[in-house]
Amino acid sequence: MKNYIYDIYGRAKSIIEPVYLRNQSDRTKAILAVVVVCFFWGTTWLASKKGVQYMPALQLAGLRQFMAGVFFLGYFFVKGFKLPTLNQFIQFGWMSLLMIVINNGFSTWSMKYIPSGLGAVIGAASPLWIAVLSTFLFKQTKLNGMTIIGLLLGIGGILIIFSDYLQDLFNTRFSIGVILNLIASVTWAFGTLLTVKNAEHVDPYFSIGWQMFLGGIVLLIVSRISGQYIPLSKTGIEVWYALSYLVFAGSIITFSAFIYALKRLPAQQVSVYAYINPIVAVIVGALLNREKLTMVIAGGTMVTILGIYLVNTGFKRKTRLE
Repeated sequence: MKNYIYDIYGRAKSIIEPVYLRNQSDRTKAILAVVVVCFFWGTTWLASKKGVQYMPALQLAGLRQFMAGVFFLGYFFVKGFKLPTLNQFIQFGWMSLLMIVINNGFSTWSMKYIPSGLGAVIGAASPLWIAVLSTFLFKQTKLNGMTIIGLLLGIGGILIIFSDYLQDLFNTRFSIGVILNLIASVTWAFGTLLTVKNAEHVDPYFSIGWQMFLGGIVLLIVSRISGQYIPLSKTGIEVWYALSYLVFAGSIITFSAFIYALKRLPAQQVSVYAYINPIVAVIVGALLNREKLTMVIAGGTMVTILGIYLVNTGFKRKTRLE
């Protein structure tokens, strides 16, 4: 009886509800999807931190990307997508090398040595490197006043955070982690600029699956050759908890929510996740992993995020004026 009432209500609602209300419902769901993206992508840093305690980092990153890639490609093939052309396959190859193998591989590797919250803040600084690379390397744009202020604030915020880690900087392992994460962040920026420049005719969502799949295979091969590998039969249940979270929550669910939101909201609204992710990562790392969270770190994180916001706003304003 209850299901019958729900069915009658649903049919009546679809007939009498104005179009704008249905659109408003879609907008609400899209906003919830953005919330999902903000939370889950912020927590993947801690999941990676936990995972590398039980499995070599490159192997963990490779399994995550390979498994998620298989899922995405399976979905798109069911939807009728065909195999990519040779040119598309080449594009997917170098995109996966930059965005998956180097970026995700190095950022996951860095979690062996540095706190997850710090890694998230460094990773979130990619827009700063995009501004620098697009201006001085790609010659695609010029810095305006707001972008320059954002760059100064972003870099200043990161320096404020590191002022609370001065003693750790003399630790070789900590320094290696910072360098790995910086390389990952700069590589993401470089890959993003190349993708925008050279992959205009490639479906971005279909390419995600191929990037994950190809990047996962490369990471697994590299992990085996380099010795960063353990037989799956010798892994404990802890690593599978972390890996399951990274694959399903961090990749499948979050990317699906991200795509859903992008189809229903302006990109500027969806991009808010870039500012919230590091905040989530810092808080979750402190609560669940007892990572250091001081007023200096909190203040530096907020200054960095403000800088990233100003850089993005400066680029958008310049684009509108042109």
